[in-house]
Amino acid sequence: AAASSAPILPDRLDVVSAALARIKADIIVTIGGASVGDHDLIRPAIDAAGGSINFWRIALRPGKPMLTGMIGETVILGLPGNPVSAFVTAQLFLRPLIAAFGGAHTPVPEPITAILGEALPANDQRQDYLRGSWHEGKVVAAAKQDSSLLLTLSKAACLIIRPPFAPAAVAGDPVSILPLA
Repeated sequence: AAASSAPILPDRLDVVSAALARIKADIIVTIGGASVGDHDLIRPAIDAAGGSINFWRIALRPGKPMLTGMIGETVILGLPGNPVSAFVTAQLFLRPLIAAFGGAHTPVPEPITAILGEALPANDQRQDYLRGSWHEGKVVAAAKQDSSLLLTLSKAACLIIRPPFAPAAVAGDPVSILPLA
C-alpha cells in the first residue's frame, strides 16, 4: 500500500467534508482541526461526509484533542495541530494502526523499564508522555514539557510514561519509557 498527501485545505466546512468524502484510503490522517476552536472542523466535517466519531478527546498529555472516526470503511485519525502533540499521538496511535493494517502480530509498542535520573512530581488525571533523554545511564525528563517546544522534542531519546495519578517519583525509581530511536 502506498501513502499519499493531500493539499492543505482552507478552514471551510464544505471543502473539508468534501475532501474527506472523496478520499479513498484505508486510513486518513488529519493534523489540526480536532479541537474546539472556530476553525476546528474535522469533527463536523466527518459528520457532514456521512461518517461517525469513535472517540474524541483523550486523557493524554500531550494530545488531548485527538479523535478517531470512520467514513465507510476508512479509518479517520485526527491528530492535534500542535506539532509535539501530533508527534506523540502519531507514535501512540498512528504507528500501531499502520502496523495492524500491515499484519503485525504486536502492533502496539511495548514500553521498556529505565531508571529515573531525577525526581518527577505526582501526576494528575491524564497519562503523560514526557520527553526525556539519557544522562549517565538514567532517563531524565526535559525541564520544559510545553507541547509547543520542538527543540525539546528534537533532543528527546524517549517518552517517559507517567500513568494517571502516579505518585511523585524520586531518582533511582524505575519508570516505563518508549524509546524514540
